[in-house]
Amino acid sequence: MVFFASRNKKMVVSMFAVVAALAVFAPMMASATQYVVGDETGWTKDFDYTTWTAGKQFFVGDSLVFNYPAGKHNVFKVNGTDFQQCSKPLVGAPLTTGSDEIELKTTGRKWYICGVSGHCATGQKLVITVSDGSAAPAPTPVSPSTGAAPGSIVSAGFAAVTVVVGVVGMSMF
Repeated sequence: MVFFASRNKKMVVSMFAVVAALAVFAPMMASATQYVVGDETGWTKDFDYTTWTAGKQFFVGDSLVFNYPAGKHNVFKVNGTDFQQCSKPLVGAPLTTGSDEIELKTTGRKWYICGVSGHCATGQKLVITVSDGSAAPAPTPVSPSTGAAPGSIVSAGFAAVTVVVGVVGMSMF
């Protein structure tokens, strides 16, 4: 009977370790984000998309959704020169469904405009920079009192290692 109680205790401790490790590492796993351009305002003229992008980080695998009344606007992917001049590209058709989703597949600058006459000139244009999603985030400043920043990968990794070492140590007894 003691053998089974000891075995059940080890199983419970092992399951706890798995749950604890998932709790520590799950927030660190990258997941694609779907950005609705302009949020509830959507894709429209007379909106400040530069302010909308402030503080957002776009990564490969994320997507942009352009919501607008079909027939009133469109979306062209353009180059930097066409963006600055609000010029539709010579080749390529616009997106026109009113709910256009674009997956961000490569890194670099991406430019989008509305090709309806005068709309780009009134602010209906978007520029973003897409980063590689596998790159490590910028380091968090280290707190002088604890030696690790709150929520930093270093402290989370240390916590995970501590849990695993503790569980392995407990399972030996």
